[in-house]
Amino acid sequence: MDSPVYNCFVDRDKMDAAIQDLGPKELSCTELQELKQLARQGYWAQSHALRGKVYQRLIRDIPCRTVTPDASVYSDIVGKIVGKHSSSYLPLPEFVDNTQVPSYCLNARGEGAVRKILLCIANQFPDISFCPALPAVVALLLHYSIDEAECFEKACRILACNDPGRRLIDQSFLAFESSCMTFGDLVNKYCQAAHKLMVAVSEDVLQVYADWQRWLFGELPLCYFARVFDVFLVEGYKVLYRVALAILKFFHKVRAGQPLESDSVKQDIRTFVKDIAKTVSPEKLLEKAFAIRLFSRKEIQLLQMANEKALKQKGITVKQKSVSLSKRQFVHLAVHAENFRSEIVSVREMRDIWSWVPERFALCQPLLLFSSLQHGYSLARFYFQCEGHEPTLLLIKTTQKEVCGAYLSTDWSERNKFGGKLGFFGTGECFVFRLQPEVQRYEWVVIKHPELTKAPPLMAAEPTAPLSHSASSDPADRLSPFLAARHFNLPSKTESMFMAGGSDCLIVGGGGGQALYIDGDLNRGRTSHCDTFNNQPLCSENFLIAAVEAWGFQDPDTQ
Repeated sequence: MDSPVYNCFVDRDKMDAAIQDLGPKELSCTELQELKQLARQGYWAQSHALRGKVYQRLIRDIPCRTVTPDASVYSDIVGKIVGKHSSSYLPLPEFVDNTQVPSYCLNARGEGAVRKILLCIANQFPDISFCPALPAVVALLLHYSIDEAECFEKACRILACNDPGRRLIDQSFLAFESSCMTFGDLVNKYCQAAHKLMVAVSEDVLQVYADWQRWLFGELPLCYFARVFDVFLVEGYKVLYRVALAILKFFHKVRAGQPLESDSVKQDIRTFVKDIAKTVSPEKLLEKAFAIRLFSRKEIQLLQMANEKALKQKGITVKQKSVSLSKRQFVHLAVHAENFRSEIVSVREMRDIWSWVPERFALCQPLLLFSSLQHGYSLARFYFQCEGHEPTLLLIKTTQKEVCGAYLSTDWSERNKFGGKLGFFGTGECFVFRLQPEVQRYEWVVIKHPELTKAPPLMAAEPTAPLSHSASSDPADRLSPFLAARHFNLPSKTESMFMAGGSDCLIVGGGGGQALYIDGDLNRGRTSHCDTFNNQPLCSENFLIAAVEAWGFQDPDTQ
């Protein structure tokens, strides 16, 4: 077989060692579904020439702004922008945030060309304010481009995509930060074992998750990153989340029970990703990524919107980039030992609970709303203290020193919409947990079994359980995506029975039992398996209450 023809920017020896050129030379497929399968299978991954042709075709088909810089524009501006400076010493645009430019299999000339292309992109896209993924994308594309101008044009088309339903690369600080929060939410839901490890070994779990794009755009070896990029160009942004989740799963599998190799789990993950070939092949990485049962692209978009909205409300925007990094409150900072007082949980236990809540609320401080020891053992007083706060955290300590509770997504005032009758409300972000004698969290059953959302059309027209908001309300104004029951046609009422409150009792979870039941005097309670959370009893099935607390979530900027 003929030797592959590399451009002048590629180090032949490195490239031959990284990717064997043994694959097919042509691709006749045009159907999207077939392209998806071929991309996942790595059909063009072993042919340098074919991958270049496929990239050219896929990027050419990206819908773009009417005026998008092309190769001819690059030829016109590169001399003016670069001038007589040595390309190896060119400064990087500010929007890459001092990101190290990965060389992959580029030679010295190629590394300099990446810097030239990035500066020309900065000249043509003044609206880009934060894009640390771009150096890796340009470096990869340069391996499969005829020259700098063609690489520039490909990168510009990716950046200029104007399809509102197709997200490609984050280009603002707000988009980047919200994607980090979204990734944290996904880890919290789909990688609970890995999340538990991160909470245990990291003082700054949100900071660890904020590094997720660097794992892909920088630390992954070329043969892995190129495989991810193959699928990304066909299927879009959700692929990145899937692969990052798979990386975390493999890291947990390898490192669980072992001491950290450095003082930072963040650095350990980076090292693991750099050396990932010791653990898993590109094929196994993608196989694991697509074995994770995520929800639809639409649902991920809704979660991204919810997190963006939370950041905007806290003043964390692109324009305030220079101060927003210092304003962000990470998990270990959100519960301050010096001013946290609870009769039920310790600071460490509250931090563990805080790591479970949606990331947009993990930015907040805990605010004590109700304490039975301060406000009395009265459910009416509990409602009075909690109304107007959303979400809330319920904590219960029994006379046997057992501790359990629930994260409740919706304002307790919603109970008034049922005219005095007991009715369920809330969303799928609710969860229940126990802390003593052992830690265990139980989430909405649909999160672990999304197939339950595939109900007959009739169920959508005949809901069997009252919900707090109509399906016509703006989902971006509510909670995150895999989240609100109204986004699903549930097969039975039990999967949407999150929280209910009346004058004589408070209930969390329903269907075949109740996860938590508390009487009107906050004196007695019971717990059992319920269909909503598929939980084990959270403590003794019938218990006496020693203390009840309710906590809200306070924006640190309003204190």
